[in-house]
Amino acid sequence: MPSARRLTPGRNFGIISDVTGLHHTGIAGLDTRPRTMAFDLVLFGGTGDLTWRKLMPALFQAFRHGKLPPGGRILAVARDERSDDDYRTFIRERFVEVEEAKRPTDDEFARFAELLHYRRMDLSQPEHYAGLRQWLDARGAKTAVLFLATSPHLFTQICAQLGQAGINGPNVRVVLEKPLGHDLASAQEINRVVSASFPENQALRIDHYLGKPAVQNLMALRFGNALFEPLWRRESIANIQITLAEAIGVGTRGDFYDRTGALRDMVQNHALQLLTMIAMEPPAVNDADAIRDEKLKVLRSLKPFTPESVARDVVRGQYKGYLDEAKVPAGSACETFVALRTEVQNWRWAGVPFYLRTGKKLASREAHIVVNFREVPHPIFPGTSRPNKLVIKLQPEDGLELHLLAAKGTGGAESLVPVSLDLDFDKAFAENRIGAYERLLMDAIAGRLNLFVRSDEQEQAWRWVEPVLEAWRQDTTGPRPYAAGTWGPAAASALIARDGCAWAEEQ
Repeated sequence: MPSARRLTPGRNFGIISDVTGLHHTGIAGLDTRPRTMAFDLVLFGGTGDLTWRKLMPALFQAFRHGKLPPGGRILAVARDERSDDDYRTFIRERFVEVEEAKRPTDDEFARFAELLHYRRMDLSQPEHYAGLRQWLDARGAKTAVLFLATSPHLFTQICAQLGQAGINGPNVRVVLEKPLGHDLASAQEINRVVSASFPENQALRIDHYLGKPAVQNLMALRFGNALFEPLWRRESIANIQITLAEAIGVGTRGDFYDRTGALRDMVQNHALQLLTMIAMEPPAVNDADAIRDEKLKVLRSLKPFTPESVARDVVRGQYKGYLDEAKVPAGSACETFVALRTEVQNWRWAGVPFYLRTGKKLASREAHIVVNFREVPHPIFPGTSRPNKLVIKLQPEDGLELHLLAAKGTGGAESLVPVSLDLDFDKAFAENRIGAYERLLMDAIAGRLNLFVRSDEQEQAWRWVEPVLEAWRQDTTGPRPYAAGTWGPAAASALIARDGCAWAEEQ
């Protein structure tokens, strides 16, 4: 395929916009940097993997980029005894595992470390929450954000204790990291306990895929431009594919992953959130609840599964060698791969298949959405039958590719060749690019709720996947084996081929 053309937006290029929503210098002479804001960000599980692998690097990048409002404090809480300086040393040592371009210099870290504090807490002890409240009240920050970077089984205990200690006023927001429950009943119980202490607008359920720049530009693509919306319907689109692929296996997380599996880990949250962004109707306003109302309508319109349709439309697989991974139980039937077919049963999408696929130890690490358009109704160029498609790239690159056909030279009708227009977000918006966690953490501090999942969305997603989980519990055949480095079991290709379609890498 010919090299893609790179589009670099200039001052008046309006097809895609930077929608980070963060302040930066825009009009010459106008300082739009973040204003001083007294906030406290409390990280429960302050010594855990999520904190030092994802959250601290994201917070440092926000600090480096000038996005973190001056006047804030970051408090890590955990069970072991440490001083503030001990904790700062702990975090500094772990930055060596971050990619080199994102590591702080000694001077940068010294300035960032002034924000970092540590407090020992036993999360089962009420008096420790009382001490936390005193620490917070002593300064009286305008905003307190409590990020639960702990094991999900602690969420209900922490939220109940926070409520009893009175750390749930109108200036307090709690951020809940996935997975939220392992089925509908457990998710509803978490939401019940959380809502007893925190109203919906103070409980932020995070899905980091929604913070990816390409996903944000999906909103701009659809609702900020007139180009695609007339085509964004069953009359023009043949099928839509969502792929979330990882090249690595479960590593040292075998015990956690075996309790979760690919369906719970990726489909119930990430994949379905992407599906709702693709399929939702235009909201009346760019408002958190207006957007989430439209996403909920999509989830409620998904074709429900039956035992028969699970057998026909869902493929589960397990990579060869999974049973040899550390901490994986012998004979485990946990799925490391899922591919499925579904439909959104409404007027816009009736009859259009949506294919979702995710897995570990696949051929490459990539996440993308492919919108395949229908063929032209009457082909006048003999020998040419390649439909247009739009590829929304989520990782490792962020961008859009629009695949078209064009005439090559003067060879006539037979010389049509595929070409693509490629928008690279990393280059187009290099000065304002931020990572998903950086974006979501800044939104949590600022109180922007658009990118956080509402409880009814989360519960409806569980309601939709539960018949699949139940069918698998009744199925004694187990997952289909597949070789590492492939695109999963052959049945995944057969699933999509029944409709006369093929996965992106097979086209």
